[in-house]
Amino acid sequence: MSEILEVKNLCVSFDTPQGELQAVRDVSFSLHEGEVLAIVGESGCGKSVLCKSIMKLLNQDAHIKSGSILVDGVDITAYTEREMQRIRGRLFSMVFQDPMTSLNPTIPIGKQIAEAICVHEPKIPAPELKKRVLELMELVGIDRAEERSKLCPYHFSGGMRQRSVMAIALASNPRMLFADEPTTALDVTIQAQILDLLRDIQKKLGTATVLVSHDLGVVARVADRVAVMYAGKIVEIGTAEEIFYDPRHPYTWGLMRSLPAYAQQGQELYTIPGMPPVLVDPPAGDAFACRNEYALAIDYEQMPPMFRISDTHYAATWLLDPRAPQIKPPIGGKAHA
Repeated sequence: MSEILEVKNLCVSFDTPQGELQAVRDVSFSLHEGEVLAIVGESGCGKSVLCKSIMKLLNQDAHIKSGSILVDGVDITAYTEREMQRIRGRLFSMVFQDPMTSLNPTIPIGKQIAEAICVHEPKIPAPELKKRVLELMELVGIDRAEERSKLCPYHFSGGMRQRSVMAIALASNPRMLFADEPTTALDVTIQAQILDLLRDIQKKLGTATVLVSHDLGVVARVADRVAVMYAGKIVEIGTAEEIFYDPRHPYTWGLMRSLPAYAQQGQELYTIPGMPPVLVDPPAGDAFACRNEYALAIDYEQMPPMFRISDTHYAATWLLDPRAPQIKPPIGGKAHA
């Protein structure tokens, strides 16, 4: 698979009354055509900001400090808003967490999808436009498309609204789709349907997908690769199989141990102790050190580099240094040498 997106050493900050908040810190990753890359981590770790940075949808108090965003080898980091408007929709599109923040409650769904098509194809004939709207609605699993295209969002359930938002996001056949926790506001049954739909669309259209989530169950269902974020940094990245069956970072261990599948009957679910650091003044060493029961002295002094485990699996923890003591992971995986 060819590489469609490459993010190199990206740093994004927000100006706050307390000072500069470093939301994304030296993040690097790539996305290949037709794959699903999941970005997981606790709320506030920088997942959504990372995606919005790539699409240049940040607030005015946010700015990209350094790094580069390459699409097909072209750096779009310095693109103006006018230049971004030309490639948004065609190159990449986004599905947000709450569909009602993306839909106008007073305008019929069909008209909203048509509007998204017309942004990039203003001269499309009316019969073809109607045909495209109905095709998109059917693609995302909305039955009786012609009848329902005349209905407003308040006539739809949460799952149907999210399907409508996905139709709008796919209106211009984007090469990349950013899905920012698209199932959080839905019940479990509808979550599964939306995730299966995402996977089906990815297979039918070959769209590369970045799925943002804090739910490892969601990730296991659809992801090809997984990036684990903590305190604005990617601390582990690998294939879904490597992350779930051979996790190497203590933070990933904590996330895995928090799953109900690993809880023993009659015992409380495991929770990672402590709280993430405030990124106005991030710690000098490993940001996870104060919550890490396996932390070494160097974790409080120096940030760990990304250690290579395999060609596809990397983790930023000093436990992977050859000089570190051998630790048996509390869940799955192999002992650190």
